[in-house]
Amino acid sequence: MNLRDLKYFVALAETRHFGQAAARTFVSQPTLSGQIKKLEDELGVALFERTTKSVALTPMGEALLPHARRALEEADALVQIARAHRDPLVGPLRVGAIPTLAPYLVPLLLAPLQRRHPGLKLVLTEELTSQLIERLHRHELDAILIATPVDDADLASRPLFDEHFWVALPREHPLRFKDKIGRRDLESLEILLLADGHCLAKQAMEVCRLSVRAEAGGQADLRAASLETLLQLVGAGMGATLVPALAMRDARMRDAGVVTRPLDLSDASRRVSLVWRKSFPRAAAIAALADVVLASLPNTVRRLGASARVSRKERSLNGKN
Repeated sequence: MNLRDLKYFVALAETRHFGQAAARTFVSQPTLSGQIKKLEDELGVALFERTTKSVALTPMGEALLPHARRALEEADALVQIARAHRDPLVGPLRVGAIPTLAPYLVPLLLAPLQRRHPGLKLVLTEELTSQLIERLHRHELDAILIATPVDDADLASRPLFDEHFWVALPREHPLRFKDKIGRRDLESLEILLLADGHCLAKQAMEVCRLSVRAEAGGQADLRAASLETLLQLVGAGMGATLVPALAMRDARMRDAGVVTRPLDLSDASRRVSLVWRKSFPRAAAIAALADVVLASLPNTVRRLGASARVSRKERSLNGKN
């Protein structure tokens, strides 16, 4: 048994398709199939149940899969620790972020990260929270930026900042003249939400005290896949929506035909955290990323933790007010 065989095993377990697993591991399909059979013969158990139409893990395959993943991570840790001994902040860092955060946060931190740690290469993935957590567990990502609490014994979490919500209204809406939007104002609005799976949709429902999605009415089918599309719907006069504070800095907001007003509600915010596997060996890279994020944030959000007090000089270097 060798690490290469374990990589084939994990790839086939995750894809459940010989062709896709072979493509992922850069070998031919017959080579992968032969190595899987060799591994099964060596272990003396069947790892997969094969038919002409599908590939499924056997109960023994399910039991051995976590061990194979850990073995591969430990092997990778050997390389990472050796590299970290030379320079702890060199090499790729695979980071995932939710779609309602990535377009607004990542551009703020790329240049500061490059200046501070030129050897650290950020590799970004943008997906929904559930997919990011799954990929983190599969060791396809090193860390994720999300706005949902995670209760998982295998994961560590560092809260970074609280981000308040604003209300986006059509440009000619009567509430555009109000300094702040209160609970009663929200109840009078037709609230547009992102599609199911976006944590922002659930958070907006909680802020607006919506127990369930509307299944009838004019806006029941208007469930956008992105915040940008949602703002276009608001600009077209189809309703109102909630916008995270970082998105307020985006230039597209000014072109969407919307006006924004702050919410006069103490609970109208979300907490953004950095999450990673406790077993991930490059703790220095995680800490460096967190520090750069905190130093790059505008004053429209509230920093958390010991690094929340960023010096005026440091914010000036990052171009923040």
